[in-house]
Amino acid sequence: MLSFFRVNARYQTISLIVFFLLLRLPFFLGGAPLLIPELSWMLVGEQMGRGFMLYRDVWDNVSPFSGLTYWLIDSLFGRTQWIYQLAAITVSIVQIVYFNYVIHSREVFPERSFIPGALYALFLNISFDMGTLSPMLMANTFLLFAFGAIVKILVRREVSPQVFEMGLYVGIATLFYLPASLFMIWAFLALLFYTGSTVRHHLLGMFGSVFPLLMVVLFFYMNNGMESLNRNLLTSVFQVKQYNLNDFTSLIASLLLPLGFGVMGFMRIFTTMRFVSYQTRIQQVMALWFITAVFTIPLMQFLAPMQFVIFVPPAAFFATHYFQSFRKNSFSDELQFTLMGGIILLIQYQGLRGVVPGVSMGRLENLRARPANLPGQIRSKRILVLGQHTGEYINNYTATPYLNWELASYDLMNLDNFDSVIHVYDNFRKDPPDYVVDKVNIMPKLLNRVPALQKQYEASPWKGIYQKKI
Repeated sequence: MLSFFRVNARYQTISLIVFFLLLRLPFFLGGAPLLIPELSWMLVGEQMGRGFMLYRDVWDNVSPFSGLTYWLIDSLFGRTQWIYQLAAITVSIVQIVYFNYVIHSREVFPERSFIPGALYALFLNISFDMGTLSPMLMANTFLLFAFGAIVKILVRREVSPQVFEMGLYVGIATLFYLPASLFMIWAFLALLFYTGSTVRHHLLGMFGSVFPLLMVVLFFYMNNGMESLNRNLLTSVFQVKQYNLNDFTSLIASLLLPLGFGVMGFMRIFTTMRFVSYQTRIQQVMALWFITAVFTIPLMQFLAPMQFVIFVPPAAFFATHYFQSFRKNSFSDELQFTLMGGIILLIQYQGLRGVVPGVSMGRLENLRARPANLPGQIRSKRILVLGQHTGEYINNYTATPYLNWELASYDLMNLDNFDSVIHVYDNFRKDPPDYVVDKVNIMPKLLNRVPALQKQYEASPWKGIYQKKI
């Protein structure tokens, strides 16, 4: 298989796409389980489709361009999981083809081949949750575009208008996934260390990064949403995270091979002296990418392989050097590539189908959305879940802005504050739920604090569930 992708021919681009689609074949045959974050993203798009504004009327910390994407998909197709997966496949193919194009056309490695794209396609399948249309996956596309702009600058040995283009791509990536803003530092260091950039060039790149952010801030300012933007997006990124580490073994198992081969490829660079100067600089830029990606980990909202897609470009880049360091038609590199691919596919199939009975590794059980044990009457209703939702919204719709519980806690867990009580009442009045599923036992206190809601809601025959009075 590896020797096939060593062939430098035009048709290999199609081969890369076919190779990736074959790797994603399990998604076409039997689908993938719905994940809680994926359900939340669908609900964000659904609420925005009803005319509610992100952050102000929908309390969630998804970045604005990601929310816009989910709104567009929901407007066209509704809450359909396979559409989101199809969109993720399209975005992944764009990344694979573009990554290989940059490496191939700019002669980043002495040997021109399609191995970079093949490794990128393989690493995008280290876990089944990579098949979701996550904000990080979308942001990664524009970070790759920024990398392509930097490569152009390094190859031409002159700082050109690509500086603004590079900055613009990083700014757009930030609007898809806020922790990607750290790559502004990556871009600045790349220009500072590896180009002959001047202060004017740095200012141009910074303006390119900041310009789309300023446009978004202006939009929320004009729509009376600045306070909501700050609370629900900006400050939420820097809150202390409480990660569920039960799936930590799945995360390590998924990342071990890509990062392992990437590290081995990086180490082999020091024993190879056949690179020209700009190739060495590109390697250093990609090493900076990896370091920057490490600093995004504390900013992640949860731990899952899909969040680490940002490590795929440097892993594929340095793993390419590892495999190209072997002689052509070498049995050793073919064997290692085949074994690596087989193990990655096994992890993916284990996560999707549980091919190894009794083993939970790779299943991501804590992230799976499961239909809640709700009464049959609560179906296709507008509901509010007080506490972490785990599947109550699968067959229902969300009501009130309180979608993300961590953010909703600002109001709902602070009912001794008069302003919070007013906010809760206003939000119930604008988008009243038919049922309230109280998982944290705060509804009695809420009804006591807001007599107007006490007239509208009553305890249902089912424990922990309140219903709207007829």
